This record gives sequence, C-alpha cells and structure tokens, in this order.
Amino acid sequence: MTIKKIILAACAASVVYAAPDPNFHIYLAFGQSNMEGQGNIENQDKTVDERFQILWSADNGSCSGKTKGQWAKATPPLAHCNNAKLGPTDYFGRTMVEKTDSQIKVGVVVVAVAGCSIKLFDKDNYKSYISTATATQSWMTGYINQYGGNPYGRLIEMAKKAQEDGVIKGIIFHQGETDAGDGNWPSAVKKVYDNIIKDLGLGSDIPFLAGEVLRSGVSKGANNNIAKLPQQSKNFYVVSSEGFNQALGDGQNVHFTSQEYRDFGKRYAEKMIEVLGDKIKPVATATSSSSVAESSSAVGPTSSEVAPKSSSSVTASSSSHHHVHRSSSSTESIGAVAAASSVIGKAVVNSGRVTVPVKVNGNTVSAKVFSMQGKMLLDFGNSYSMGTLGFDASMLPQGSYMLSVQVGSVRSVQKVQIK
Repeated sequence: MTIKKIILAACAASVVYAAPDPNFHIYLAFGQSNMEGQGNIENQDKTVDERFQILWSADNGSCSGKTKGQWAKATPPLAHCNNAKLGPTDYFGRTMVEKTDSQIKVGVVVVAVAGCSIKLFDKDNYKSYISTATATQSWMTGYINQYGGNPYGRLIEMAKKAQEDGVIKGIIFHQGETDAGDGNWPSAVKKVYDNIIKDLGLGSDIPFLAGEVLRSGVSKGANNNIAKLPQQSKNFYVVSSEGFNQALGDGQNVHFTSQEYRDFGKRYAEKMIEVLGDKIKPVATATSSSSVAESSSAVGPTSSEVAPKSSSSVTASSSSHHHVHRSSSSTESIGAVAAASSVIGKAVVNSGRVTVPVKVNGNTVSAKVFSMQGKMLLDFGNSYSMGTLGFDASMLPQGSYMLSVQVGSVRSVQKVQIK
C-alpha cells in the first residue's frame, strides 16, 4: 500500500490532546423507518441516564437542543426531527448502560431514512438511487437532505468524530422492508458493512446486528433475506421480532408499537452483550496526576493511562535491527499520558516508514501500535536504531491508530492517521 499522507494529531503548540476513552463505547445505528423510530414518545422515555449519549447526525439543530456533531444526552428522537420518534436505538442504549459496568459510557450515532433501500447506503451508487427513488417518492428528499444529501457519508463523518472520543464496538441495523423482494439484498448489506469497516479503520471483529421485521406485515418476506445475513459474515447476527405483532396501526403492519420498540431495543442490547463478551468490560485506568500542554518539543495527549494486561518491553541496544512483531492479541488497551520533551519526540514519516525519535540512555523501551478500539496490532519495541524507533507503515491499512512509546518511566501516546 502506498502511503499518501500521515496526519499527526499532536502537531500544534500549546494544545492539550486527549486519547479516545476506552470506556466510552460507541455504536452505529442505521436503516429505514423502523430504525428512525415510529413509536410515540411517552413520559417514561424522557428520562435518560447521563451515561447514554448521542452524537447528533442531522443538520437540523432545533431538536431538543441537539446540534450536529455534538454529544448530547440521548433523549428521543435520536435520528432526526422530521418525523422520527421512539425507536430501537433508544432502549438499546439504555439497556447497554444498565447492564454494563458503571465506568462504561455508551454513545450512539444514528442515521435513518424512512422508506429507503439499502442502495441509499451504497457509497458508489447512492446518487443514482436517490434520483430514481425521489422521482416517485418526493417526500424522501427532505429526510435525505437532513444528512447532507448523503446518509452514508454523514454516518462515516459522524463516526469518525465519535472515534475522537471513544471506541466503536458494534453496529445495529434495521432495514429491508423496502427490499423484501430483492434476492441480492444480503450481499448488498455486506458491501455496506465492508465499506464501513474500511472507511473507519475498524477491526475484523465488529458485530453487526440486524433486526427482523414484523412477521405479520406486508414486508414480512424481508425476514427471508435477513435470515441469510449470517451467511455473509461471521460478524452478522439476527435479532428476532418474535412476539411483536401488535403493530402501530399504520394499515400495513410495518411499524412496531412504542412498547415493542422498547423491547426490541433490549433484545438488540442483550445480543450485543452476548456477542461482545469481555470486550464490554471496563479497562482499568489510572488517572493522570496533572495535565501537560504540548510544546514544540513535547508530544502525547494528556488523559488517563490504560495499563496493558501484558508487556513485551525490551532493552534497546546500539545495534541496528528493525524487527516488528504483528500481534493478533485483543486483550491490550491503550490510553494516554503526557510525554517528556527530552526523551520522546514526534512521530514522522519518511519513505513509507513511521519513526519516533527517542533518547534511550540505557533505559528499557516499549513501542506498540494500537487500533482505535484498543487492540494491539504491532510491537516495534525491538526496532531501535541510532536514536529512533520505527516500523513500515505499509503494514497497516488506512485508518487511525495510537502509537504508545515508553522509555524507562516516560510514556508518550500519539494518534496517527494513515491515508
């Protein structure tokens, strides 16, 4: 892979940077009208735990004080203000908060357009779909425009912003009614999923939960397609709609009732908890004793340090060797602490190689690359040579990463984005 550009997050003077909080779990939610939510919002739905947050994705900022690109308490509606009401994401998030450790915060990014085909989220063909669909369903235009005319693009834009604050743990999805008769729908969903993973630099184990449609409605045939999703990927799971048959009274039995949305959200959460297992447990942290502003010679965000469960630190010598170990471990997580300017410098790239200047002075050295989800990907602690540590950047796909470098008792964590 040719590296076009590496943008270092820690590059401006007199700015304090914070690494993503490993205990802030982000979930993406997208689909059509049932993901928007069509249930009436009742008094019981208006009180939300502060640990459940939404990063508002719609352009309209007049909905309950929500503003695009900013976190807010996740009071419904969560999709947009046009016609969205109570949906499955509401009680998915509430249940995730309720059933996880109190140290865990939950954030959601929601993008949903009533009546849309999965083709709306195909980043290669969405424009032609919009042109065709809105010619006969003009009402859809307003929903699409709330996401800047490109719902998939808005989902990715907001997800990247969310990654600055937390780690994406999974995706929930409810769509398929419009495509009930399309036998190619399962593979189309897989294409969208693959694009999300690639565009966000996510790992290969992000769960994707798809909910069934009402079993008695006009779109019930969509469940035949939904049942085939697990054949597309080991990360695909189906959330059952069994027992949901009251319907909202829309004449076609397409939408769930408010109580069914609550129960459906709980089912999504219970399945996500089952699939993620230990991955939803809090990461042990030690609060940094002080905040340190970055100077022109000091790097690394200031936040809390997350201790890896194991260590592969080695003692650096003056001999030249560039061994890099690629790890498949998913048990190590990373936070951030301030770096001393005289020991660890800024990461730079030259000829496709990422290097970090260090002054070893006989100290033990540890150097690792972590995904934004906290998974250790590379160990380049043995690469020390003539004042630098480094690795071949082509070993990583495009995306954002955290470099953790420790020399003796001094540690620096820097965010890099490979494009």
